[in-house]
Amino acid sequence: MSNANLTIGFARRGYSASGGAEAYLKRLARGVVELGHTTVLFTTSDWPTGDWTFGEIKHLRSRSPLGFAHELEEEALRKAPCDVLMSLERVHSCDVYRAGDGVHRAWLERRKGFETPLDQFLRRFNRKHNDIVLLEKALLDDRGAERVIANSKMVKDEIVDLYNYRPDRIDVVRNGVPLDQFRFDAEVRDKARTKLGLGADEQAILFVGSGWERKGLRFAIEAVESSHRKVRLFVAGRGSQDRYQSKCAQFLGEVLDLLPIYAAADLFLLPTIYDPFSNACLEALACGLPVITTRANGFSEIMEDKIHGSIIDRADDVPALRKALDVWCDPTWRSAARSSILKRASQFDISKNIAQTIPILLQAATDAASRSGNMRKT
Repeated sequence: MSNANLTIGFARRGYSASGGAEAYLKRLARGVVELGHTTVLFTTSDWPTGDWTFGEIKHLRSRSPLGFAHELEEEALRKAPCDVLMSLERVHSCDVYRAGDGVHRAWLERRKGFETPLDQFLRRFNRKHNDIVLLEKALLDDRGAERVIANSKMVKDEIVDLYNYRPDRIDVVRNGVPLDQFRFDAEVRDKARTKLGLGADEQAILFVGSGWERKGLRFAIEAVESSHRKVRLFVAGRGSQDRYQSKCAQFLGEVLDLLPIYAAADLFLLPTIYDPFSNACLEALACGLPVITTRANGFSEIMEDKIHGSIIDRADDVPALRKALDVWCDPTWRSAARSSILKRASQFDISKNIAQTIPILLQAATDAASRSGNMRKT
């Protein structure tokens, strides 16, 4: 089929004004529209109509993972058919599934190593987890997704290992950020540090993310508390602060404009238990910050240990985290690494991600038309 004037559908459940997936989806849609195609967004009612200016928006009633998937397949797609459907959610079927949230089965397996036996037992009866795994199986094990985009090799390997999905049907397209939005000068840094009340001799450690259990916030706090340096931990994102009280930690809440926070920071810390590819780590790298994270973060694949930061084997290895903090709290060490950090970040502008993703969508449209034609012939 011709790839002219296609209608490309996107599925995304939920909405956050500061969400990385939402920002990514809007950038991708802009690229699609600029090529002359039409988009339609299938989402829940909490996504504001005015925050989607790239085509039609279809609000689905159901907000639960399983309900959203049912409604998308049984009603929404019939009322608003498209040439190709790319889902950022686990649904029953789609042409392209972007596994931006990683593999839920893999996350649950990793989580076991950090839970009590009672927690593991109770989680077996958690309906939300069970529904997500059910949908994931439909997409990957039962081949409901014709093609998959993974944002790291780690995620691709998990999909192949856990679901025996054909590796040649998985494209690894790493995350990207708009690099021009993460540049600042000394004046911006000075103002940001003054606003946060940072002294000249204080080191600012930054943690950005929601889902603090998975992101390893408690290990970040323990490492900062045990550091011999004069450091403060700033936490940006949503979560229950009551569980993470510490004299060393200052909670900033959900921050819409993160640039001043990155500018004020000296280094970035994310000892995550599981992360397919942390966008926040890439943003920190784009700001010239060394990143301390774990091998369970797909982002670690693009960084070199001791060059762009430190890679820790396990999130709960607090002594290793503390040692990494001590190394990167040395201004001389950070200054020497800054050019290498910025050079690595320069390879991951969002434009590169969009340029890699759109051809996959266009090919998926051609494949879908071919399947449809073969079905009519039979």
